[in-house]
Amino acid sequence: MSFAPAPDPNLGDRAACDVIETLIVPRAVDLGEMTVRRALPSSKRQMVGPFIFFDQMGPAEFLTDEGIDVRPHPHINLATLTYLLDGEIRHRDSLGTDMAIRPGAVNWMQAGKGIVHSERTSDERKASGQRLFGLQTWIALPEDREESDPAFVHHGADDLPVVDAEGIQARLIAGRAMGAESPLAVASPSLYADVTLQPGARAPIEAEYTERAIYTIAGEIEVAGDRFEPGQLLVLRPGDPHAVRAVGAGPARYMVFGGEPMGGPRYIWWNFVSSRRERIEMAKEEWARGRFDTVPGDEAEFIPLPEKGRSVVRAEGGVHYP
Repeated sequence: MSFAPAPDPNLGDRAACDVIETLIVPRAVDLGEMTVRRALPSSKRQMVGPFIFFDQMGPAEFLTDEGIDVRPHPHINLATLTYLLDGEIRHRDSLGTDMAIRPGAVNWMQAGKGIVHSERTSDERKASGQRLFGLQTWIALPEDREESDPAFVHHGADDLPVVDAEGIQARLIAGRAMGAESPLAVASPSLYADVTLQPGARAPIEAEYTERAIYTIAGEIEVAGDRFEPGQLLVLRPGDPHAVRAVGAGPARYMVFGGEPMGGPRYIWWNFVSSRRERIEMAKEEWARGRFDTVPGDEAEFIPLPEKGRSVVRAEGGVHYP
């Protein structure tokens, strides 16, 4: 599979100076068994294209009889996309899905009008222990898809195309890039790719999608002459192609994601996202009264509605509304 790499911007020109529109260092939350780093939403930027939530899980080392146990909880008007770099998570939902997600594969859960799911470490993995490292993102749905029927789609690692050329290895999770296209059917134009560069190699970030961002995973990268270490979110200036180069002694790994902005603002509260504030209030009431479907085989537990005090946040592009 071939493509035309984008040239590096010339030092000193406007493109080189303005490539990075926003730099975000995710806030880390220690959950005891694992640290989670949240890049979106942040006070600097709420969304990149339809991506309204971006979490890094781990890396974490679980000993025997340890693991994650995220009890059943609800979502509305969004899709979740889980992608692992290491380890395994067992996903179960109110549609009856029971699926193990492993590195290189993708779980796309479209909540639509409402879904409930749990994410746990299986008994088999607990017996042996494991390293867990991954990413979970939420994608806001277009208004005409928000109240669609819930759905779940899984693509194994072998189903997703991989670009392997000129020191680049890139797996297309969603959208089109570098001459490849993912089979994942997303709700609106979206890009998501897992890219590894060998030292000195460079990869393009094409201008096909209006909003794009890089999340650094490992190694060190250079963009327009500036270097960035792991654990940073770089929101790129729209409109132009850019290039990323691996610097340092070892390979660099990063995620590139984005897409077209939503046609209007989105509201976010707990696990709920919607274009309508009143829909979130309705979902709160439905969960508090037990009106969501349950997860077959995982009905004994659930995460209760958070205590009052949180406010619904309005998200639109790069603007933060308190």
